[in-house]
Formats: sequence, structure tokens, C-alpha cells
Amino acid sequence: MAGQETRIRVWRGDASGGGFEEYRLSVEEGMVVLDAMHAIQATQANDLAVRWNCKAGRCGSCGAEIDGKPRLMCMTRMSSFAAGATVTVAPLRTFPVIRDLVTDVSINYEKAKNTSPFQPATSSPDVAQRLYQEDVERIREFHNCIECYLCQNVCHVLRDHSEHERVYAGPRFFVRLASLEMHPLDGADRVTQAKEAGIGLCNVTKCCTEVCPEGIRITDNAIIPLKERIADRYNPVGRLFRLISAGD
Repeated sequence: MAGQETRIRVWRGDASGGGFEEYRLSVEEGMVVLDAMHAIQATQANDLAVRWNCKAGRCGSCGAEIDGKPRLMCMTRMSSFAAGATVTVAPLRTFPVIRDLVTDVSINYEKAKNTSPFQPATSSPDVAQRLYQEDVERIREFHNCIECYLCQNVCHVLRDHSEHERVYAGPRFFVRLASLEMHPLDGADRVTQAKEAGIGLCNVTKCCTEVCPEGIRITDNAIIPLKERIADRYNPVGRLFRLISAGD
């Protein structure tokens, strides 16, 4: 695709509405979609609104739906598209549009406030606290999250059921809760927090895992283990068994 003129359809508009506008651009070697947006800003539409920061796949701010798939614009190479193909770039669908490709993701900041930070299991300096390497390895991937919110964007519960928006935290925050629940030195009740965060509404489709640019196994390593721990605690048969065992 390098050196060829490419057609790029970009969604333009705001909260009141909008549509796609087509631009023609000569693609250079190594160009990513974010480069293309900057080139369009510089030569054809200097009022095009695009959110970005690092251009290195670390800040998570340049998420968009590229040919219908949520991706980071800075990590999507123009050479990955077929020669002569028209590339379509749209804002993340689940969040309200501010302007053009910029969406309002502030609801995620509100959800973050509901996740209490790490709480040491003991405040006594005389109690030895050890964290083994296997414990570190188990939760390491969760700390790779760059908060791009692509997983939040594709989650069916958030995308298709706005009535659950306030009671359902979403995959990004289930990852956060899992990192704390599986931390042997955290003393808070993360199982109850996960239940109250609406994890029971998750239908385990793995769509969040598929779009994660960091390759975090959100469903298998965070959501399912949390669901299992909730089932262990709140399953009436399990509770009865534990009561009987305690009586023995």
C-alpha cells in the first residue's frame, strides 16, 4: 500500500449527529492510521478532532473503530489493509461522541472510583509479609492494562444494554478487582465487590479479550475466576456444606 493513494472514510460530527467523509491520501512506508489522521489534519481537514498522546501504544487514548473493529490507531499499520481498499475510521461506538473521533469515556473514571485501592491485610509492621514469585506472575498481566477502554467498548452488556450502565463495572474493572483479589497481601473483600459490580451480567463471550492490545486474558484469567469465587461463596449448596463441615 506504500506510495499508493488510499481512500479513508472518517466519521465527522458531534453529539447531535454526523456522517462519514472521504479523504484521499498517499500512504508512506511505515505509516499507521494515526499518521493518516494527522496527515488529513495537516492537508485537508485541520479541524478534525482526534485524541492521542504517546503514539507508542502505551497511553491507550487513540482508540477508534477501524473497519468496524476497535483498535488503537497508533498500532494499526496502513500496510495491513489490502491494496486499493477503503479504510473506515469511526469513534468508539459505546461512548457518547464529543466531536469526530473523540468520545466521552468519563463514565469509566466514575467506575474507577468504586474500586477501592490496595488494602494491606495487616497494618502491623511486626507481621512478616511475603509475596512469592508465583503470586507475582499470576497477576502481572493484569497490570499491563493501559486503560484504552476497548474492552469496555465491545462489552455487550455496556454496548447493548444502557440500563445496566451504572450498575455494571465492565471488563476493565473486573481485571482490576481480579488483580487485587489474587494479591495475597490485599485484605479487602473483592469477591463481594465483584458481585456488587455486576459481574453476574457478563455472558463470557470473550469479546473483551479479543480486542485487548496488551493480550490480557481478561475472560479466562480475571472474569471466570471471580465468577467461580462468587459461586463458591454464594451458592446455597456450598454454604450448606460449609455449615455442616463447620459443625463437625
